[in-house]
Amino acid sequence: MAEMGRFIQFNNEQLNARQMLQYEMLARALAGNKELAINERQLIEMNPQQQKLSLSVFWRHREEAVMHLGRLSDIYLMAAGFWRSFDVRAYLDYVDDTKNERLPRLRRQLVLLIEEFRLVEYVSKQRPGTAEAFNVRRRTYSATHRQQMNVHRQKQLYAEYAINYLYVAANEGTLTLPTDGFEEIRWQMQGIYDVTSTNDSIALAWRLMNLIERRVQKDLKQNFYALFDTVPDAVTFIESKGATCLATGDKDTAKETIEEVFRAWHRETKEQEGAHLRLELGRGNEGRSLSTDAEEGDAQNDVSEVGTGGDTDHEAEPKKDDIPETKKLQRGTKKHAGEAFGDDNRHVTYEETRLEKTEDAQQLSELLRFRTEQEPLVKAMTLEFQKQMAQKQVAKRTHLSYGRLNSRELLQFVTDERPKPFYKKDAPAKPLDAVFGLLIDGSASMLDKLDETKQAVLLFHDVLRKLAIAHDMVCFYEDAYEATSTEQPNTFEWLHRLEDGVQDDGARIMALEAHEDNRDGFAIRWMAKRLLQRDEKHRFLLIFSDGEPSAFRYAINGVLDTAEAVMEAEKNGISVVHLFLNTEQPTDEQRHLFATIYGNKSVAAEDVAQFSDITLRLLRKLIRYVIQST
Repeated sequence: MAEMGRFIQFNNEQLNARQMLQYEMLARALAGNKELAINERQLIEMNPQQQKLSLSVFWRHREEAVMHLGRLSDIYLMAAGFWRSFDVRAYLDYVDDTKNERLPRLRRQLVLLIEEFRLVEYVSKQRPGTAEAFNVRRRTYSATHRQQMNVHRQKQLYAEYAINYLYVAANEGTLTLPTDGFEEIRWQMQGIYDVTSTNDSIALAWRLMNLIERRVQKDLKQNFYALFDTVPDAVTFIESKGATCLATGDKDTAKETIEEVFRAWHRETKEQEGAHLRLELGRGNEGRSLSTDAEEGDAQNDVSEVGTGGDTDHEAEPKKDDIPETKKLQRGTKKHAGEAFGDDNRHVTYEETRLEKTEDAQQLSELLRFRTEQEPLVKAMTLEFQKQMAQKQVAKRTHLSYGRLNSRELLQFVTDERPKPFYKKDAPAKPLDAVFGLLIDGSASMLDKLDETKQAVLLFHDVLRKLAIAHDMVCFYEDAYEATSTEQPNTFEWLHRLEDGVQDDGARIMALEAHEDNRDGFAIRWMAKRLLQRDEKHRFLLIFSDGEPSAFRYAINGVLDTAEAVMEAEKNGISVVHLFLNTEQPTDEQRHLFATIYGNKSVAAEDVAQFSDITLRLLRKLIRYVIQST
């Protein structure tokens, strides 16, 4: 069976992350499976091992409406059609039966063609709202098959020609097609309108192949369907564990469905990753543990291995060479992300440390210079907001039993039993009902922007301190030198904690350094979790970064995971704002990328000198919003 794992993307096209998340939520709702993920491959595919449904790249580079409806039709077909209404066991038995027959690939593809037609009709009847998407699917694919018919006929690729011919015959009828000696096949093809199950489709495929194999000598070279290329291996694995993929119900009518294959795979692999695996590892020889559970160290143990990370290939395992002493991970109290921080971060371990205050004379001198330059801005902004807060408090201190008489409320003496027409101007100011969390990208690419970043962070810190607004400031990064497929160590370095109040942490800000990688989606979920524990009405999460997420096995899924983390935070009432730190004007591709992740809450700096100015504008806008809504 053809393996579609070799499909490679040769371009830098970025999918609309927010739209892909919407597709993912739709697929999960239709399938009733919250573990499902969506990606794009050459052909539609259902992969139990990865718990993924793959949309086809066939829909790219078309009109927006056609592309959207086409992708919806892929989801409807897989999640509402093949998911519960396709008999996996019947299909696998058919595959075994055809291994020794002529044209085995054509036989398998033909069954899937018939099943697609059956399930499109079935889903359209069950869910009338899918009709528009399926109509677009039929028209677009039929036009493509018609075009390919002529090409395949000229090249004498008759197996491919047969698939093209039968697809058009099924979806447009046979009257518009040439006979080409296919009279008997055309007549037999009418049976496609009577199929009601996978077994019916298989029976029709046998009848059609008895006629086709007389005219076709060479098997298919091209793949039209890759739906179940990974399913046989998944079923074999599940059965090797003594489990079954049978759907619940009467034994005589129960069938193995794609839904049950996905569930069984998920269940068996979860068990394998659980207590049994940890027990086996615990009984093994002393050495480097493959388990993510914390283990007490032994000073007598030898170093088992060291590794180095690359700067570009985040999929590769670390090389087992000498690591610079400064890059060796200092083991501390680690926590395990597990499933609480998203599927792409299941193997993340993380520790929270306090960044030490700098004692370097040059850095302290820089701190003094930064503050001297920024003091007028901080003072002006603080006074501006204090005045606005005072005016707002005056406006709120009305309807009192005593105080200054409000001439506009005199009617209360007539209409109210207990009139309160008085107001006061000297109301005590209340602290702003807001909390801020600032995430600072600590990746290596931030090295050439550190000074400007420190200035922007210092300005953020000083303004919020003056206004007595609680705030977190954290530098986050992943250790590329230690990251493996079983563990990706991440670190959060505190510059200032919510609990620190108005404490001055300028010296910690000046100690900021660049490290290795950045796992943005994980960091956003971590910070959002902290902010959700607060009682403030307004919660803001700001992230300063200079590029897209980049970490171990995170290059492809990082954008989608980060967009999902942003949407989760916003759903919980946290406003996520992104500042793109750049040394030059951002490209259209970069702007589009950050728009897909953060929506309209992403601001780009076109020059390092703008970092502080943009930070100030962001704060002014957010704090003004808080004051006005108080």
